[in-house]
Amino acid sequence: MKAVLVTGSTGGIGTATVGQLRRRGFTVYAGARGPADFGPDVRVVPLDVADPESVAAAAKRIAGEVEVLAAVINNAGVIVQGPLELVPADEWRRQLEVNTLGPASVIREFLPLLRAGTAAGSPGRIVNVSAATGRVAMPLLGALSASKAGLEALSNALRLELAPWKIPVVVIEPGTTETEIFTRAGVAAAAALERVDDSRVDLYRGHLAAYEKAMSRFKPGPVGKVAEVIVQAVEARHPRRRYAIAEARTFGAVLPNLPAPLRDKLLTTATGLGGVKVAES
Repeated sequence: MKAVLVTGSTGGIGTATVGQLRRRGFTVYAGARGPADFGPDVRVVPLDVADPESVAAAAKRIAGEVEVLAAVINNAGVIVQGPLELVPADEWRRQLEVNTLGPASVIREFLPLLRAGTAAGSPGRIVNVSAATGRVAMPLLGALSASKAGLEALSNALRLELAPWKIPVVVIEPGTTETEIFTRAGVAAAAALERVDDSRVDLYRGHLAAYEKAMSRFKPGPVGKVAEVIVQAVEARHPRRRYAIAEARTFGAVLPNLPAPLRDKLLTTATGLGGVKVAES
């Protein structure tokens, strides 16, 4: 029996990943903050990655049922968007607690179950779902970019720390994907703006309108494709360090190597901010 843990299992990429792993014969532990039902073959575990006590309790429960985990898939994530000046402090904390500190807590608690397979020659592996914004910071996505950059650094450090046990650390970079996370991000951003002084919001009306128009041109890809790549990373005998999907292959691989002025110009154009005019004070 090969057992895996998937965090953030109740929507989008997480749900698709749980389904594909189950069909591949894995015993799937689906981490969920609320009620969930994936059928009799999936074991739902209460798990809020932003709550260290919840993570520890989930690890204790799973350790009581299996001796080894084949993989931990850190998929849980949120998107906090908006200009830095307009993002409240608690939203910044939420972004980092879920996207960066959350995976760190999960890895810390579940490493014993991953390491347990080393003696048999099949240690478990860590699969972190990141984003191209972790390598190229995007305007109006500074909080997200910071959180994913942290996840990237965490992954690179872990890869070296865990090398003696031959525990692979894999980063997945989805492109724009058909998932409700973007809708939820928009709702949360609108709610956050209501807490900010109107005079400050007015400074960025042009930014927000231009960005929304530019982002509407991106056609999201299916979640199933991302789930397939995650399963590939779980099953590969020698997984790659990074799997980039769709536009993330270009965005994350090419832009970091460009001269900074050219990179900034391309990002400004792509996000529609090149033509933004600010009102005279």
